[in-house]
Amino acid sequence: MRGTWGDAERAEVRRARLRVSVLVGLAITVMVAFVGAISYVVMVHAQQTQVTRELRYNARFGVPGTAPRCAWVFVLRDGVLDLGPLAAPDGFPLRDDLGAVAASGTAVERDVSANGTEYMVLTAPGADRTTVQAVFDLRYQLADRVHLLQALGVAQVAGLLVAALIGLGVGRRTVGPLAEALARQRRFVADASHELRTPIARAYLRAQLLSRLAEAADLPGDHRDSLDALARSIRGLGDVVDDLLLSAQLDERTGQAVDLAVVVSAAVAEEHERAAERGIELTVTQPGVSLVVNGVETALRRAVDELLANAVRHTPEGGRIEVRLRAEAGQVSLVVADTGEGFDPVEAERLFDRFRHGPGEKRFGLGLSLVREIVTGHGGTVEAAGHPGRGARFTVRLPLARRNAVALKERITAACL
Repeated sequence: MRGTWGDAERAEVRRARLRVSVLVGLAITVMVAFVGAISYVVMVHAQQTQVTRELRYNARFGVPGTAPRCAWVFVLRDGVLDLGPLAAPDGFPLRDDLGAVAASGTAVERDVSANGTEYMVLTAPGADRTTVQAVFDLRYQLADRVHLLQALGVAQVAGLLVAALIGLGVGRRTVGPLAEALARQRRFVADASHELRTPIARAYLRAQLLSRLAEAADLPGDHRDSLDALARSIRGLGDVVDDLLLSAQLDERTGQAVDLAVVVSAAVAEEHERAAERGIELTVTQPGVSLVVNGVETALRRAVDELLANAVRHTPEGGRIEVRLRAEAGQVSLVVADTGEGFDPVEAERLFDRFRHGPGEKRFGLGLSLVREIVTGHGGTVEAAGHPGRGARFTVRLPLARRNAVALKERITAACL
């Protein structure tokens, strides 16, 4: 399990780098597509303008048989249609248009699809009481458009490859400093926490010693209470520093087989006395078998301790805390449920944010955040559920060690035979 939390950070950095790469690649791709679309529109407009100009020229000055390549001119004079010497395409001329224009004197322009291509047709009144129909075959213009689209497609593919390379380069350059900053931050927190542990431990011992001396010297009760409060504050500060150090060093620990049943039993035994002082009933239900997971024992113990301490902290006198541990579907499930003050369900996920402020002045500190970091670092999940005034329930699921999972399966199979 070495490097599990470091791997998580590196995975996050890789995801950030990938997002930057995708965004840069998408921007370049959109730019290439935009330029290509403009080029296509400009080309189509230019072709349309050119063909329209030629149609109008042929309709005005063209003579059957003298029209340029891919163009035909037909003239209707006194009811006689002059087709010219050139063979007309099938379906032409459009006799209905010629008749309509001859009767109304109003020009008609239309696009016609025929013979596997497209034609632009202009029928207009001519000189000397004639009606002229000019036809232009667009097959070469359409072929040019297809060639342009193919070229744009090749350019788009090449642009995608270039965009991917540029995106990777930009992502590496932009996210690289972030990864280095995360590493430096972790090292700083670890070094600072390590340096603070010794003076805090000394201060705590001296506060305890002063409290005992004050009791022996029969000092006033408020003085002794103040010294006890000072000792508790220093101990709390030491716990925060220990949490910071554990959070910073998790990726440096080497995982090993840990019996979670033993860890939970020890944590419940240690918390039982404090719960009893407040009249809180603390019960534990667990199977009589080992539930082994791969991980760091001290980290897992810290997570269980925090869940129990959190339950005791938020359960009033006379309340009840239930701890349930069991194996299910290749996982270990640990549930810590209490009858305390609970919380709004919408706050469930935010409970695990570092130093989050709850309603009023309630502050959650590092505890639950560290629980989630430890659990996810061990490949598990942690969930919170609760309602105001109806208690809270925290569920931790961790994958069983492979050997333990196989042994449990064999034991269950044997019991069923």
